[in-house]
Amino acid sequence: MNMEKAYILVSCEIGTENELAETLRSIPEIKNILVTYGDYDIVVEAITDNSEQMDLLITSKIRKLQKIRSTITLRVSS
Repeated sequence: MNMEKAYILVSCEIGTENELAETLRSIPEIKNILVTYGDYDIVVEAITDNSEQMDLLITSKIRKLQKIRSTITLRVSS
């Protein structure tokens, strides 16, 4: 099985980092979350079974959440 792994850098509205991190934790494909400071507010580690599922996770489950301003996805290949 060829798993897909990605780190997603999330920029959100000021002061919503912890609330958004809690919402993201409820998504099964998300394995780890780190709240940080700077250009990006949250770093998300996600793992899916394939690239199509990763695309769906990012476009349908993460980017559509309210209070997210932008994301950058760093895909990891093994």
